[in-house]
Formats: sequence, C-alpha cells, structure tokens
Amino acid sequence: MSDFLTQMAAGSRARAYATLARHSIEELTALAQAAPAAPALRLDPSGFDLIAEMKLRSPAAGRLSGPREDPAQRVAGYAAAGAAAVSILTEPTRFDGSLDHLAAAAPVLAARAVPAMRKDFLVDPCQVLEARIAGAGGVLVILRLLPRPEIEALLACAAQQGLFVLLEAFDAADIELLHELLAIPGPRARLLAGVNCRDLSTLAIVPRRLIELAPLLPQGVPRVAESGVLGADDARRVAQAGYQLALVGSALMQGGDPVPLARALLAAGRSAARERC
Repeated sequence: MSDFLTQMAAGSRARAYATLARHSIEELTALAQAAPAAPALRLDPSGFDLIAEMKLRSPAAGRLSGPREDPAQRVAGYAAAGAAAVSILTEPTRFDGSLDHLAAAAPVLAARAVPAMRKDFLVDPCQVLEARIAGAGGVLVILRLLPRPEIEALLACAAQQGLFVLLEAFDAADIELLHELLAIPGPRARLLAGVNCRDLSTLAIVPRRLIELAPLLPQGVPRVAESGVLGADDARRVAQAGYQLALVGSALMQGGDPVPLARALLAAGRSAARERC
C-alpha cells in the first residue's frame, strides 16, 4: 500500500476509535435506523451518469474553493445539472472535509431525490453508520485500503443500512478482488465498480489506466471512471470505453459555476453511450 493510503488509513482509524469512544456500535445502529431514508440511486436509461463531487481541497491540486464555500448551494447546483449522486469528501486532514458537510448537503439533495455518498478512507463499520446518520445514501470503499475480512464487514454494514457502495480499484489485482466480492452469496448492497486512475505514489492522474482496466471490470455492474475526467472529450472517451458513470470533483470545484460543465459532461457521455449501443 502506498505511503499516502497508509497515512490516510491511520488517520481514519484514529477517527473511528474516537467515534467508538463516544458511542457504542448499538447506539450508532439505532441512530442510523432512525435517520430519514435516503433517495435511491437511479441511473439514466441513456447509459451515462455523473457523480459530482464536493471537496474543498485536493492533496495534488491544493485548495479548490474559496473560504466562503457553501456546500448546500454547490450540491443544489449539481442536482440541478442532472447529477445522479453527489460525493461529499469527509476526510479532514488532506481534503478539509467534515461529516458536517455531508449533514448539510444530504437534506438539500434529498429534496431533489439525489443521494449523497460519503467519500472517505473508511476502515470500520461505525463510519458506515456515521454516513447513514448524516444522511448518506452511499459510501466509497477503497479495495486497496483493507484486508478482505474488513472490506466484507463494511459491505455487510452498508447492505444492512440500504446504502449503495462504490468499490474503488486502482489496478488489476484490485479488480480481481472486486470479482471475488461479487461472488459472495447472500444479500448485498447495490455495488458500483470504480477505477481510479490516480497514481498513488505521485498523485498524478494517468487517464490511460481507465481504458486499459475497463475490459477487466465485471459485467452487469455499473462502471465508474474516477479521476481524469476534466471535460467533454474525457467524458466521451470513458463512455466509449464502457463506463456508465464518471466521478468528477476537481474540475467541477474550480472555475466558478459548475452547472455548465456538469451538463456538458453529461451531454457528451450520453451521446457516446448512445453511439456505443
């Protein structure tokens, strides 16, 4: 595992321990079950959708928004542009994220029938419960981050809470594990298969990895291109490669009003998806 992921996992474990020092897993479960239901993830029949991301900082690019960023206003714009879901960064040390951002964004999105997804370096089921309590309808699980039993525990908790899960892969070995997880019998959360083309050593994006790894992804599971989608040409390229969604953060966070770019990404991706069919 890269130094970056090792650091992120250690910080996440410290936050999970702090949560469990304040609340038992039974208390968190009760709070999660009492939370209002989140909207379901609905994908457009066109064959291409957008997961728009709200993040204040990127470790690679630095600060992405001004000091007066309003998470609720931004996610409302994403929903108006047609995003199928909105990813909310909650990692505090390198991304300036917070569960408060998720809690502020989720009801705004719910009013527009769009689910929020907690994006973080989750290591413990208590963090899945935190996401549900804050209003999330989905969570990110990074396949490289944990041993398989701990990943299975996260997936089981997500299934119990009715959350969708974006399983994030970086290479062929991660995708092999993804296939193994899909083969586990029994009820499970709705799963999305994501490829993140960021190099974990340099944090640079390597767009060709999206194309190289696409044929290895499982059939019948929505595919998500993560990182490397900056404009309409990129959206068209990943849609042609068979991805049904793109997760876009930095490009939408920079440059003012994100709505025109979000709509351009969707238009290009859906045009390519129709051609592919």
